[in-house]
Amino acid sequence: MIRVLRSVSAHADRDVAAPLRLTAMAAVVQGIGFALLVPFTSALLRGQVAAAGWWLAGMVGVLGLYAWVQYRAQLACYAGGERLAADLYEALSRHIVRLPLGWFGGERVGQVSRLMSKGVIDVMGVPAHLLRPIVGAFVTPATVLVCMFLFDWRVALAAAVGAPCLWGAYRYAGVLAARAEHAADAAGSEANGRLVEFARMQAVLRAYDRGDKGAALLHTALERQHATGHALLRTAVPGLILFSVVLQLCFTGILGQGVLLVRSGALGLAELVALLVLAARFMEPMVIAADLGASVRIAGNTLQRMRMVLDTPPLPEPGLPEAMGDDFDIAFDGVRFVYGTTQVLRGVTLHAKSRAVTALVGPSGAGKSTLLQLAARFRDVDAGNVRVAGADVRNVPADDLMRRFSFVFQSVYLYDATIEENLRIGNEHATDVQLAEVIRRARIDEMLERLPLGLATQVGEGGTALSGGERQRIAIGRAMLKDAPILLLDEATAALDPENQRAVQQAIDSLRGTRTIVVIAHRLQTIRDADHIVVLGAQGTVVDAGRHEELLERGGLYADFWRRREQAQGWRL
Repeated sequence: MIRVLRSVSAHADRDVAAPLRLTAMAAVVQGIGFALLVPFTSALLRGQVAAAGWWLAGMVGVLGLYAWVQYRAQLACYAGGERLAADLYEALSRHIVRLPLGWFGGERVGQVSRLMSKGVIDVMGVPAHLLRPIVGAFVTPATVLVCMFLFDWRVALAAAVGAPCLWGAYRYAGVLAARAEHAADAAGSEANGRLVEFARMQAVLRAYDRGDKGAALLHTALERQHATGHALLRTAVPGLILFSVVLQLCFTGILGQGVLLVRSGALGLAELVALLVLAARFMEPMVIAADLGASVRIAGNTLQRMRMVLDTPPLPEPGLPEAMGDDFDIAFDGVRFVYGTTQVLRGVTLHAKSRAVTALVGPSGAGKSTLLQLAARFRDVDAGNVRVAGADVRNVPADDLMRRFSFVFQSVYLYDATIEENLRIGNEHATDVQLAEVIRRARIDEMLERLPLGLATQVGEGGTALSGGERQRIAIGRAMLKDAPILLLDEATAALDPENQRAVQQAIDSLRGTRTIVVIAHRLQTIRDADHIVVLGAQGTVVDAGRHEELLERGGLYADFWRRREQAQGWRL
C-alpha cells in the first residue's frame, strides 16, 4: 500500500512512512514490556517479592517509555491522515478537471462522488486509525516471540511454528474481503448516481407522474447495494472464522508444549504460567488485526481505484507551447469529430473573427455545442485542427487557454453561496468598482432591488432560490467579470421569458466589439444582427454562411428556419 500511496501522494513518506516508523518503535517497546511479565510472574509465584518488585519497576519504566513514544506516534498518525486526505483531494480534483469530457459518462459521476467522499475517508483512516493496531498486531508479537526465545526456546519454537499459519490465515481473510468489496463498491457507486439523479429529476418525475418509476430505479440500486453488502459479509466472515480457529490452535499448541515440558521436569510450573501469560499477550493483538485487516484491504482497493482514475490520461499538454497572437479569432479547419460510434462533425471549416459576433445555427445534433467544446479544448478533434488566436489549441497549455475563454451555458449552475460570491468566481480579485459595473451591464441591479439582502442573498444549491432568468444574469455577470477576450454562449437565452431574455440580450450586446463572441441560438431573432451566421446541417457539415439578409436571399436551410419561425409567431391557443 505504501508503494501505491507514493504514486498518489508526493508526501506519502511524511504522511505514512514516518508515523509507521514511530508506531513500529512503540510496538517494539510494548513487546519488551510484555516480555518482562515472565520474570515478574515467575518471581511472584516463587514468593520472591523483592525481585518481583524490581521487575515490576522495570516494567513500569518500559511501559512509560511506550506511552511517550505511542503518544508521539498517534499524533503523527492523525496529522498524517489529515495531510493525506488533503493530498488525495488535491490530486484527484487537479486531475479530474483535466480529463476529457467524454470520460464523464455512464457511472463515472457516482464513482467520482464515492471516491471523493467515502473513498478518501477510507484511505485517510489507514494512517489515522488503522496503522497503530495493525502494526502493533505484528510487531508486538514478533518482539514477544524473540523475547520468548530468551526464556525458553522450546515454547518459543511452538509459537514460531504457528506464526506462518496465522499470517496465511490473515492474508486469506483479507483476500476474501477485498474480492467481495469490488462488487460492493460498484453497487455503491450506482446507488450514489441514482440518488443524485432522483433528487435532480424531481420536477420531471412529478410533472409526468413518474415518481414511482424514479423511486423504483433508486430502490433497485439500493437493494443491489444492500445485497452486495451482505455478500461482502458472507464472503469475509469465513476468513475471519478461519483465522480465529488457527489462532486458537496455535495457543493450544503452545499450551500443550508447555505442559509436556512441565511433566518431563524440563520446565517449572511457575515459568509455564508466566510463559502462558506472555503467549496470551502474543495472541491478543492478532485478534485485533483480524478485525481490522478487512478495512485495510478495502482501503487498498479504494486506493487502487483512485490510482486508476489518476492513470486515466488527460488531454496531452504541449511539449513546446505555441504563442498566441493579439487577435482572438477562432478557426476550424477540416474538423472531424466522432462521439462514441457517431460521427458528429464531418470536415467543418469556419472562421469566427476577432471582436465580432459569430452565430451557429442548425438542427439539434448538428454539432454546434461540440464546436464550442472543441474550441475550448474540452475535447480533442479526431481530424483537422482548431486554432485560437493563430495557435493550435493542442499546442497551448490548458491553463493559458482557459484564461482566454468565458462561458455561458443554457443550464447554469450556481454554488450554494451568495450572489456576490458566485459573481466573483469569474474574478476573485475584482474591485468593488469593477463588480458594480458588471452588475449594471448584466442588468443584475434590477433583480437586486427586489431582494432584501441584495448581493448577500444566498442562491441555494445549484441556484434553486433564484429563477432561471436570474441565474442566467449572474452567469453573464461572472463571464463579464472574468473579462476574457472570447465569450462562448450556448443557448444562453433559450429558456427565458421575454423580460429576462431582453435583459440578457442587452448584456451580451454591450460586449459587441470588445470580445470575440460565438453564440448558439434557436431563437433566430436573437442572432439576426450577428456579424456572421454559420448554418450547420444535420450531417455535421457547414451548409451555408453569411449575414442574416444574405442567407434569406439565398434561401436554403436558414431561410427555411426563419419562415417556420414567422409561421410559429402566429400560433394561438
